[in-house]
Amino acid sequence: MSTPPNPPSTPSGPPTEPAGTPVPEAAPIPAPMVPAQPSDAAPAGVGAGVPAAAPEAASAPQPAAAAPAPAGSFAPVTPAPVAATAPPAPAWGAPYGAPGAPAPANPWATPPGGYAGGYPGGPQGPGFPPPPAAANGLAVAALLLGLFGIFVGLIPFFFWAGALLAVTGVGIGIAAILKARRGAPRRTMAAVGTALSLLGLGASVGGWFITTTVIDKLDKKASEDRVYGEYYYDDEPSSPRTPASPTPKPSPSDIPGITSALAWGKPYTYEDGVQVTVQRAVPYEPSSTAYPPEARNGNAVKVTVKIVNKTETALDVSLALPHARDDQGTEAEMAFDGSVPKMFNGSVMAGESMTGTFAFVVPEGTKSLHFEISPGTEYDDAIWSGPIG
Repeated sequence: MSTPPNPPSTPSGPPTEPAGTPVPEAAPIPAPMVPAQPSDAAPAGVGAGVPAAAPEAASAPQPAAAAPAPAGSFAPVTPAPVAATAPPAPAWGAPYGAPGAPAPANPWATPPGGYAGGYPGGPQGPGFPPPPAAANGLAVAALLLGLFGIFVGLIPFFFWAGALLAVTGVGIGIAAILKARRGAPRRTMAAVGTALSLLGLGASVGGWFITTTVIDKLDKKASEDRVYGEYYYDDEPSSPRTPASPTPKPSPSDIPGITSALAWGKPYTYEDGVQVTVQRAVPYEPSSTAYPPEARNGNAVKVTVKIVNKTETALDVSLALPHARDDQGTEAEMAFDGSVPKMFNGSVMAGESMTGTFAFVVPEGTKSLHFEISPGTEYDDAIWSGPIG
């Protein structure tokens, strides 16, 4: 196996140019351009007392010429370095950016043609219909409910319906006012509807009083018709009654004490069991203080009456007042003298009796007396007659 020839050796150090190659001169570096400041565009605050601007900066130093390459070596041509040129400073008051460059666009500005789709209340893009106008139907409902609540609340027996309408109107009216504050229309109508609904509540209270008054009047009228009317109606229905067989009644000549007078001491008994007896009639001599004055002459008669209650209930005898006539048919006047008369007062309980005494003034020489009395206003007068003494 043969050995390859030796490879070329790699030169050490930087490459060198061949001998006799001219060395290029480096281009001079221009000084930076500084725009002049106009005298009339100086900013405020520049004037007397402000130091003058610094002199222009000295031009950049020239780089040293490259050293000649050693003879006999190959080296590439090294380009001269180019100095960076600073951009000119903008004039006072000029916009930000490079001279003559357009101003940057505002990223937050509204794009031409608007936003596609938009949002409620904002600008709308082309091709989309506008949002529907806000409505407030609750205000109309509150107004109608308030009006109907006032009308129905004043009707007797229907005040409760008016109260329900008014309460509903108040609630809907408040909701309508809140909706109007958020931008809905008809705010005034909502306030009026709420006020009318509150008036409807007051009208319902008045309707309740009217209903109570009407009921009281109807009840009073029914009571009067039941008591004083032509017909009497029982509170409880009664079964039909069969007519009772007629009871034979005695003729008028057969009723002593009613059609004819009873003798002294004879009792008269009513159908319910009340018994009245005129015991006697005797002469009476009044005192000097008796009334009327005619009784002081001694022409008076004293009569004693007894009432017995044989019923099961108490008997009111406070209105048991007698009447008397002399034998000539003249009405006798009652005399008042101390303990005479002894009137009937209060009631006689069941099974008990009460006695009263009466005095009458009669003409002188009267021999007999006609006497009538009833135990109460519900009874007829019973009649007695007899001699005095």
